[in-house]
Amino acid sequence: MDKVLLTAAGLYVIVLLRAGGTFAVGRLAAAGARRSRFAEKFAQSKFQRVERAIQRWGAPVVAVSFLTVGFQTAANFLAGSMRMPLTRYVPALFVGGACWALLYATAGIGALEMLGRLFAEHTALGAGAVAALVLAVCALVLFRRRRRHADGTAAAEDETADKS
Repeated sequence: MDKVLLTAAGLYVIVLLRAGGTFAVGRLAAAGARRSRFAEKFAQSKFQRVERAIQRWGAPVVAVSFLTVGFQTAANFLAGSMRMPLTRYVPALFVGGACWALLYATAGIGALEMLGRLFAEHTALGAGAVAALVLAVCALVLFRRRRRHADGTAAAEDETADKS
């Protein structure tokens, strides 16, 4: 259990730095945009209503975003760019980051221990499992590339047909 707590503590520090850094980058990007030619967009009442809603209700969204894959970076960046007050952001960061760290520490340690036992007891089976995983990832990448290429070809053909 000690290694789970140590792993969770390390992951917690990492997530606090990464998510807090993403928040800071979002805040800096918004400050720059507010001084640019896009400044009039930030002054519109619709934008200001969204900004107030995120400032008020965004903390639960930030906290829950740590339990998702791919959404947490966007949530932290948007919280920064929409100038969520630190008094709301920091508690959400601490709670969400703790949940994330504990989840990944327990699931990660368990998965690594399982793989270690699999390799120790059944080396051929373990190697086969890793090979199957690598093949599945390669197949997924190939499938997505081909689909993207087919979509691009179809769009180009549609565009050519529209011009004639």
